[in-house]
Amino acid sequence: MESTAAILPSRLLQVALPRPIPALFDYDASTCPHAEPGQRVRVPFGRSELWGIAWRWRTPETDGRDPMAPDRIKSVIGVDPVAPTLPASWRALVEFIADYYQQPIGEVAAMAAPPAIAATRAERSHRRFRATATGLASTPELPARDVGRKLLIALERSGDMSEGELRALSSRAPVALERLLAAGWIEHALPGVPAESAHPLSADQSAALEALQSTRGYAASLLHGVTGSGKTEVYLRLIEAQIASGRQCLLLVPEIALTPQLQARVAARFPRACLHVMHSEMSDGARAMAWTSAQSGTADILLGTRLAVFAPLPRLGCIVLDEEHDPSFRQTEGVRYSARDVAIWRARYENVPIVLGSATPSLESLRHAMDGRYAWLRLNSRAGAAKLPDVKLIDTRVFRTTEGLSPPMVKAIESRLARGEQTLLFINRRGYAPVLSCPACGWAAGCTRCSANLVLHAADRRLRCHHCGAEGPVPKACPECGNQDMQGFGRGTQRLEETLTGLFPAARLLRIDRDSVRGRDHWQAQLDRIRRGEVDLVVGTQLLAKGHDFPGITLVGVVGADASLHAADFRAQERLFAQLMQVGGRAGRGNTAGDVLIQTAQPEHPLFLALKAHDFDGFALRQLEERARLGLPPHGFQLMLSADAPDLQTALDFLEAARRAALALGVGGVRIYDVVPMRMVRRANRERAQLVVESRSRPDLRALLRPWVTNLYRLRLARGLRWHIDVDPAEV
Repeated sequence: MESTAAILPSRLLQVALPRPIPALFDYDASTCPHAEPGQRVRVPFGRSELWGIAWRWRTPETDGRDPMAPDRIKSVIGVDPVAPTLPASWRALVEFIADYYQQPIGEVAAMAAPPAIAATRAERSHRRFRATATGLASTPELPARDVGRKLLIALERSGDMSEGELRALSSRAPVALERLLAAGWIEHALPGVPAESAHPLSADQSAALEALQSTRGYAASLLHGVTGSGKTEVYLRLIEAQIASGRQCLLLVPEIALTPQLQARVAARFPRACLHVMHSEMSDGARAMAWTSAQSGTADILLGTRLAVFAPLPRLGCIVLDEEHDPSFRQTEGVRYSARDVAIWRARYENVPIVLGSATPSLESLRHAMDGRYAWLRLNSRAGAAKLPDVKLIDTRVFRTTEGLSPPMVKAIESRLARGEQTLLFINRRGYAPVLSCPACGWAAGCTRCSANLVLHAADRRLRCHHCGAEGPVPKACPECGNQDMQGFGRGTQRLEETLTGLFPAARLLRIDRDSVRGRDHWQAQLDRIRRGEVDLVVGTQLLAKGHDFPGITLVGVVGADASLHAADFRAQERLFAQLMQVGGRAGRGNTAGDVLIQTAQPEHPLFLALKAHDFDGFALRQLEERARLGLPPHGFQLMLSADAPDLQTALDFLEAARRAALALGVGGVRIYDVVPMRMVRRANRERAQLVVESRSRPDLRALLRPWVTNLYRLRLARGLRWHIDVDPAEV
């Protein structure tokens, strides 16, 4: 009898499909002679058709599974003629994520792949260009029909033009633009942003830069600098050297809100470099354009949020990851992964250096630096003549607050207004009040879809859930007892804004939170108002806590800091310290000394005392010692299995079965906790529970993880149940 292997198709292609199944799928590519690994292909799947990524040719060495019966193997339908072919390095990165985080490879590939549209399609771009003196002088030398000549003449007449305007002049404009940019005949022109020269370096900056430039191949460095110490200048000097040597740079930031300011600064420093930005709020066409420029090697600098870590860069010279401690680098929905850790793996795989920058490094990175795995580069003082702000604690047991503000805080604001200086009031809670309640019967407005209260938004008289997005009108009377005297308890940005307006009616006040910001252009306009000194008082959330440079702000006041002090998550104090140190760092960045006032009922708490002394090292060491005693990260390792279903018992039953499956594996050195409901049990009409596994040994945890997840896929699932595995979870 002829063997199965002998009659298998000669071109058997394995394809990654966006389905929650941890496997590649076999397809016959004999009818598609142009199909190759890395291409986007159309294949039949069940009764439908799907787009997937051709992964590799199937051989006995690439897949130990028994092949399907030849008569069950379906053929590839076609190849996307427009989508770029994804390189082997990109597929290796996806395979790492799928294996380390135990996520289905097809879903990882779908998340990491570029948008599936033609990258050459006309899209709105924020890039503007102007001709350089060299370009204008060289224009007559170009042939009369050369597209570059046409673009240069248009730029000479107009001064500067947007990329869209230039693209409208010729279908060949995109290629010509990159050619002119590479030759130095055109450069970036950002409205209102003058060209920036390199700033003088301090001794600490010079030493850090020298250490970074001396590395060859893979090396991880922690650039640990106080707020305002000039970490960005070190990044730019490093990027300058990489571009000069013909390499590309990947610059990652945690949040979209930080990209405009950094984009403007990078473009001003490198007007002739090809700079592209990539983040999730861009259109598919703009993201595809940035991806194509990165993969083709045209882009010199790619600036983006966590999804930019997947963009192929054939000339990659270094990776810079700013605010490395920020939780936003962690994706907690869909495919779970840490962009910081993925970037480190990518740097090692591609043999390039990576720089992790922060004023408050994560304890994981700090421990690596202490153990010598990362180079530890310190910037201990602010750049130039600026000094660190003076941090003072206001004991609210002594100085009682009125509408959230203590007398010393009000007096400090008054003095700043009298001197014409700016003040930032930080409260990390948007809305008017976190709870709307009836004082007569105790009723509170709760979300019908979540186990959480609705937040009162007074500006438009609405109640909103900040977890699922549900909203409704404010009731005219208590639905339980009919009392019409409903009250908001607690305070958010809107209530603080109202209080400040009453206290300082002549002051120019600006509130910045996710409710007040309307898109990228409006966000940038609000930041510019602060920098130009058109605002006296700013009320803001964590949107303003990091990365922004406001030279006119000399006072930062912190309201409601105690709320996060005793949260259940073991990382709560680490995050609170980082948040308060970051927001305090907005004060005194100009020529005038700054002050930070923190209202607290616990001024003797070690966290606040460390903040007052600017003692990050002491605070971090105490946290590391406590974690070591308890076996918590970074001295231990965790994974969490979560489940959600229409009813809680279904989720609990699945997790109990999963726990028995884990115990049956008999892996030593791991602790498998009991199944418990999550702290927020119900979210968006889904009941949620979790199972946590810990170990002081990563190899022991990995020894459990792979076979356990394999067994989880074999468990019978109740209708409507979903489960997720989270390796190195951000919260438990």
